[in-house]
Amino acid sequence: MKEIVILGAGYAGLRALHVLQKQKEVHITLVDRHDYHYEATDLHEVAAGTQTMEKITYQITDIIDTIKTTFICDEVVKIDVDKEIVHLKENAALTYDYLIVALGFESETFGIAGAAKNALPMVDIPSAQAVHDHIMAQMQAYQTTPKAELLKIVVCGAGFTGIELVGALAEERPAYAKVAGVSADKIEIYCIEAMDNILPMFNEDLKEYCKKELEKRDIHMLLSSPIKAIEENQVVYGENQNLPAATIIWTTGVSGSHVIADSGFQARRGRVMVKPDLTAPDHANVYIVGDVAAVMDDDSKRPYPTTAQISLKMGEQAAKNILRQIQNQATEAFHFKSLGSVASLGNTDALGVVGSLSVKGYPASFMKKMIMNKSLLETGGTKEVLSKGRFDLYH
Repeated sequence: MKEIVILGAGYAGLRALHVLQKQKEVHITLVDRHDYHYEATDLHEVAAGTQTMEKITYQITDIIDTIKTTFICDEVVKIDVDKEIVHLKENAALTYDYLIVALGFESETFGIAGAAKNALPMVDIPSAQAVHDHIMAQMQAYQTTPKAELLKIVVCGAGFTGIELVGALAEERPAYAKVAGVSADKIEIYCIEAMDNILPMFNEDLKEYCKKELEKRDIHMLLSSPIKAIEENQVVYGENQNLPAATIIWTTGVSGSHVIADSGFQARRGRVMVKPDLTAPDHANVYIVGDVAAVMDDDSKRPYPTTAQISLKMGEQAAKNILRQIQNQATEAFHFKSLGSVASLGNTDALGVVGSLSVKGYPASFMKKMIMNKSLLETGGTKEVLSKGRFDLYH
């Protein structure tokens, strides 16, 4: 019986698990530092407070076939690919015949002074919940210490995550104001971005729609404003301009897990340039997928952006290739064609591309929730869709 180890229970890891659990004569060990899976695409809603963490999580044991799979809740420390061993923080080391590395992402500060210390990351459930708790603490503090910066929220970065976050923050603004004891217009929300535009993955028409919608929500967009430093309760940007704020949230970038570098893989920003079949260079039994993998797009000659959609496809392909290897068959190259992506601006507004069609407003919001339900189905199955799915389609 072949031993397959999967590191990470995100989109790629769980999709691989679903494929492998259907097979005979394999045993799977799944490792994750949490005992739950979370929908990473919904973290901004937890951070803003528009959804609870319970809504976007489910227990990993709910989807485990205990006959086929052993789940270990632990932290991966290092991978020794030469000895085929995975070292864990608390448990004994694991050996494997095949390994799927799907360890996910971490916040990337690009060396900007004070960013790690003074800005709030939003990369998992604890950090997203910490953002919301911090915002509410500032609103409560305003009641006794009415300083203007307590009511200011700054989001660093106007990419996909940053825009979704400011949309959710704007939607929750009345709740913040109620806690602070002020009118909603007193809650100031800023988005600061080094580039002169937003959402680089979308066309100009969609970008303009987004800008106008954010303007309606009184979001202060500071474009062409490179961040120089994050000081305590202050963003320094541009030509020594200062933006005081008690809440500063970092969404400017992510990198792959630090375990990649710690394990000696050749990587850039925690991402390994994998072979066409998703294996690591020089190790045909090690698959690297999701946010720790760089997969070249033959059309653009650049790596694909890391998304839930591509992670799901990579996890499935890695699992299928392992099964082909077990059967002494050749592996197949990974090919990806995006079905599109949609960014939310709140619960009933969004924008994006589905297939070749640009969508905006409520229809885009509807599509966004259907996409979320589809990814939930592919990781958690029907049970999780029925209990955690997004069916709040009309409000």
